[in-house]
Amino acid sequence: MSSLDKKLTSQMIKELAGKIGAGGGGVEIVGVANIERFAEAPERMHPCNIFPDCKSVVSLVQPIPRSTYRGITEGTHWNNYTYYAYNRLNTLFRPIVTEEICRFIEDFGYEAVPVYPGVPESYPNNPDPVPGRPSPEINLNIRIAAMACGLGEIGWSKVFIHPVFGPRVRIGNILTDAVLEPDPLIKPKTLCKRCMKCVPDCPGAAIPGKNGPSVKIHIDGQEYEWGDVHMGRCTATHHGINYKASPFLKRYFPGLNLDIEKTTMSEELAYKITHNLGRGEWRPSQEFPGTLSYPYIRQISAHCGYLAVCGAKGCIRACMEFQEKSHNIGQSTFKTPVFPGPKWELPPPETDRTGGIVEKKVLTELFQTPDTDAGKWK
Repeated sequence: MSSLDKKLTSQMIKELAGKIGAGGGGVEIVGVANIERFAEAPERMHPCNIFPDCKSVVSLVQPIPRSTYRGITEGTHWNNYTYYAYNRLNTLFRPIVTEEICRFIEDFGYEAVPVYPGVPESYPNNPDPVPGRPSPEINLNIRIAAMACGLGEIGWSKVFIHPVFGPRVRIGNILTDAVLEPDPLIKPKTLCKRCMKCVPDCPGAAIPGKNGPSVKIHIDGQEYEWGDVHMGRCTATHHGINYKASPFLKRYFPGLNLDIEKTTMSEELAYKITHNLGRGEWRPSQEFPGTLSYPYIRQISAHCGYLAVCGAKGCIRACMEFQEKSHNIGQSTFKTPVFPGPKWELPPPETDRTGGIVEKKVLTELFQTPDTDAGKWK
């Protein structure tokens, strides 16, 4: 009997995902939603505006190895987070599993559209290219989709929380015309207990307090709510222009007193500054003997096209600490705490004992680094 003669079920997809290394061990890492759960999705986030024949949405979570955060928690090693916990997990490791599931679904004669977990940087208010059709900037909100698929809920910090792995997951989505059995929704506040530990631990003060602005949506009559995160502060901190979270900023821009906690910059401006700053060059001078503006960002970007410096201190690591200590998630017994020692942060220039300025001799040594294939430092 060929695959085309068999009935495809949600359970078959879940069993396959477990076999190909997406989690396994009885852990639910695939969830399914019927298309009706997206009835209130805005036009530019609706699955049917990507695949009009969509009947079911399949979400896949792949765990972030817990120990990838260790070097950044110690303030000594940043590369693992960008590579294994963020960019390459999203762009390489998890898509391998997503692609196999798509081909499995298509073996049964159904289409399976893999959706990359990116988001548009902006939604231009341009006229529709064809009257009656939506603008082309269509993308799912992957966290809302995973929530609609019953895989967890969005916490107050806007990070997705899984009942076994907590906030340590990356998400992929598949749209299919197969009618699959949907999974039950996880009720609001089952996983996010509003402990608010994420709020003070965010180095950019990007997460609002309990009474701050929030976002609310409805899925099948259930109301889900999370904090309306200040994405300008979040992005600036994540990409390394927050003095408290980035020793690289102090190293290459001594004395830069940019108070991210009070900034009103937009998310797009934060991207514009960090990416131009990170990849830009400047003429050598007595103060700055090197030509590269931000060598660390140039290096990490050269390896995986992305950069991350904050290491999700508030939104993921503080949430991990609470979830594990309270045994609110399945995977909560580790020999080492999330934060084994005091949480470090750098003082702002005005309270730094060096004034945020390092000696010229040190600067010269920093910028006279041997050539590498990651940008040819000089």
